[in-house]
Order: sequence, then C-alpha cells, then structure tokens
Amino acid sequence: MLAKLCTRPRVRRCAITSAVGLALLGTALPTAAPHRAKDKPDLSRFYDQKVTWSKCEGMEAPKDLRCGKVTVPLDYSRPASGTLELALARYRATGESRGSVLLNFGGPGAAGVSELAAGGDEFMGLAKGYDVVSFDPRGVGRSSPVSCGDGTDEALLATDDSVDVSDDPRAVLAQVKKAADACAEHSGPVLPHIGTVNAARDLDVMRQALGDKKLNYLGFSYGTRLGAVYAAQFPEKVGRLVLDGVDTLTEPLTEQALVGAEGQQKALDDFIDWCADDIACPFGQDTRSAREQVVRLVDSLDEDPVPTDWGDTFSGQDLVGAISQALYSRELWPSLERAVAQLVEDGDTRGVLSFSGGGYALPGRADDDGENDGELADEEDVPLDNLPAALMAINCADDPDRPTADQITRNLGRLRAEYEEASPVFGRYRLTEVLLCYGRPKGTDYIREDVRDVDGPKMLLVGTRGDPATPYRWTVETAKRLGDAAVVLDNKGDGHTGYGSSKCVQRKVDAFLLYGTLPPSGSSCGSEESDH
Repeated sequence: MLAKLCTRPRVRRCAITSAVGLALLGTALPTAAPHRAKDKPDLSRFYDQKVTWSKCEGMEAPKDLRCGKVTVPLDYSRPASGTLELALARYRATGESRGSVLLNFGGPGAAGVSELAAGGDEFMGLAKGYDVVSFDPRGVGRSSPVSCGDGTDEALLATDDSVDVSDDPRAVLAQVKKAADACAEHSGPVLPHIGTVNAARDLDVMRQALGDKKLNYLGFSYGTRLGAVYAAQFPEKVGRLVLDGVDTLTEPLTEQALVGAEGQQKALDDFIDWCADDIACPFGQDTRSAREQVVRLVDSLDEDPVPTDWGDTFSGQDLVGAISQALYSRELWPSLERAVAQLVEDGDTRGVLSFSGGGYALPGRADDDGENDGELADEEDVPLDNLPAALMAINCADDPDRPTADQITRNLGRLRAEYEEASPVFGRYRLTEVLLCYGRPKGTDYIREDVRDVDGPKMLLVGTRGDPATPYRWTVETAKRLGDAAVVLDNKGDGHTGYGSSKCVQRKVDAFLLYGTLPPSGSSCGSEESDH
C-alpha cells in the first residue's frame, strides 16, 4: 500500500486494498514527457472555454451542488491528437465571491466530484468568499477513468496477502508484467498521458475556464504534490495555495514506503497508548505487552486465517490493511478498538472488514479514438478498481526509478530487514512497494529535479506531527525545496492532514485563503485544539 493511497480523512474515506494487489495493477504504456518551454503548441481553444454549470446527473448530490466540465488536450505537445473531458463540481459562494478555490482531496486517485458531494459542508466557511470547486483529475472518476479490468482479481492476482514477496520475487514480478497488459488494454488512450505534470497543466486550463486570473487552491496529501508542481510550472498564476499533509517531492517509492511504515508504526503506538487506558482494550493495559500482542495476532492470522461471512478468509496482512485505514483519523480509534475486540474474542471479522477494501465506483471514459464523447458517464459506469489503478498509474508516471528484476531480487533481503526494523507490524505490508513500478517505462524526472525554488507568492504548508501517511519531516523538506515562498504551520496533532481534525488549522487556513493572512512560519497548532 502506498503512503498516498489515502486521502484526507473523512470517515471511511480511504480505499485500502492488498499491497500485493496494488503491486499487480500495472501498465505497459509510456508516460508523457513534461511540457518544456520551447514547445509552443496552440492551446488557445482550451483557454478560451467557460464552464457551463448544471444539475449533477448520474449521482446522488446535494441540491445546491452543480456539475460542469472542461475540455483539455489528451497530449499537450500535440493538442490536435485528441481531447479529454474533466469533471468539475461547484458550490456557489454564499457571500461576495472573489473567484474560485479549487480542492484536491489526494490519493492519487481520489475523485473530487464525489468527495465534494459527500463532504462539502466542511468547506462552507470558504464559501463566504469563494465558489468552492473540486474536480476529477485525468484518469480518475468521471474524467476518463483508468482500469485494469473486471477480471484482474481473479485472473491475475495469483498471490494473496499471506504470501511473502521475498520468498519468490521473480514469480510476483512475472504477475506484475502480466497485469500490465490488462491495465493497458482496459484504460484507453489516457494512460500514457496520466500523471501530475499533465494534471497541473489541466489545473491551469480549469483556472482560466472558471474566470480566475490566479489559482487559489487547497490540496490534501497527494494534492500537495499537485499544488507544488503547479506552482513550479505556473508561478505567475499562483494565488493563495495551501498544502495540507505535505508529500515528498524527492524520495523514491521504496524510501516513501519505508517512511510510511515508520509513520504507521508511530500512529499504532499512539493508538495502543490510548487503548491501554481503557479497560475494554483487547490488548490489555500494559502498553509493551500490547505491542507484542499485535505482532503475535498478525502472525497468527497469517499462519491460520479465519473465515469471513463472505466465504473467504481473513489473514494477518488483511488485519494490517484494516488497521492502516483506521489510523488515518483519531475519530476511528474507538471503532477500531471494538472491531479488534470482536475479532480476538469471537473470531468475528465484520468490524475489521468494515475498514478494509472498498473502492471508488465513479464515472466516464474517453472513446478509443482519443476523443471523449462530450458526456460524463453515470456513476455506475466507472470501474470499481479505478482508485487503485489510478494510484498506480499516477505514482509510477511521477517516479523515474526503474530497478531491474536482478536489482529487486538482490536488494530484497536488505530491504526486508530495514522495513521490519521500521515496523514489525507494517514493514512486510509495505515491502511490496519495491515492485510497484516494475515493467513500466521510466516516469518523469521533472518533479524530483525541477520543482524547487518557486518564484511566486507565499504559500502555506501544513504538517501534522502524528500523520501516519505524510510525516512532518516531509513538510520541512518540501518547504526547503520550494524556497522562500513556503510558510510552515506545525500541527501538533494526530491523523492524516490537519484541516478536518484541528479547529486551529482550519481557522488559519481559512484566514489565509479568504483574507491573505498568513501565520508566521514555524507557528503551531496544539493537539489540545483538535476536534477529537
């Protein structure tokens, strides 16, 4: 599971799937090279459009939410070669509007239209001065969603969560290669042009289509990567940007997974400290013993999985995935405690299963000729695997590292030791990330090499000390890369991102977006100001 598999937490927002399952969702199509300044294709027809808003069709949505679309080139270097329709949703400003603020909820692979429909109330403070807008990035949701096909699970995922990839890595790599063909077959023409570099260019087309001279933006988790790339590509178009749950711009996927294991272990330790204060804690009241019991429980379930009501089995790695999801928000800790107690005391998997699996079933796809038909499909028309398929495609398009099978096999022993030292619970689960992009063409090096020293207005970066997905040090490192434009807000709380869990963070973010009021860099929000 990737560190950025999950978006900012709303209850059950993250879609957690097996790490091996994610490792086998691949693509064999080449990624598009970033647009360089010397290339000057005519994009005027895309920048001349305006968004037409209407009732949101094919989905359940609040009556005041309106949907629209913008047309973008499939390939920015060859804009005549085909187009994509990108889905947008908007709540009108309740006060005098100064334009739009665009939201990205992370992932990569989270569909902004459905997220805004489900959780828009949280952002109504921003509606005092903005139209609040979100969107489905290319390859996601209603915007030509990628997929690896309905039969991927059955036909291609021959391994399962209890298999240790270090036992026979070449067999797993062969499965990755096989799955790549299925992803290429089912994803359509958008797949070679997916990734954050092109998504940032799409953001600029949206900005213009919304009638804004500058981009005002709030990005969570992966959305911070997108915001940083936009700021590097279009510094003169940056308005007020907030990056919450700041992503790394430099670390390879293997290092991200290691950091993720460390972050998840810290979050688990914090959960155990909290749980041990409760007489009902299934691991008892001694925290050291409780940590050991978690490891024993995972090992026991891997050795002897328990049956579920669905006719399959629940393994230790399934439990690790469920715990991973629950740790993204402190709000979920009581439910996790009850669910694990049911599992330990009665063998009842229903509670822990409520944290596992779950994909986004969201809408629309470009025709095979590269042109979209101009209509956004209904919700049920989007493949259930769109989230993990998009996550894989985007992360690999953004990563230039491609270790060979020999390198992977040679390094697995060392990596396994490092991962298990970082986390006896999550280390093995995260180890499969060394396989994620195997067999794919090299991704862009633009993000790692060129997103730095942004010459634009100040932007606000929010880092949360107890964040299990995007550790606080990434906030500090990214701030240094971005240069003088970056202002850091230190949120001394728990969970992934700060805006939804800390009233203090929300006040400071809203004050900046609405009024341009920035906190001093290095200022903090205390954990006692958290909602939970």
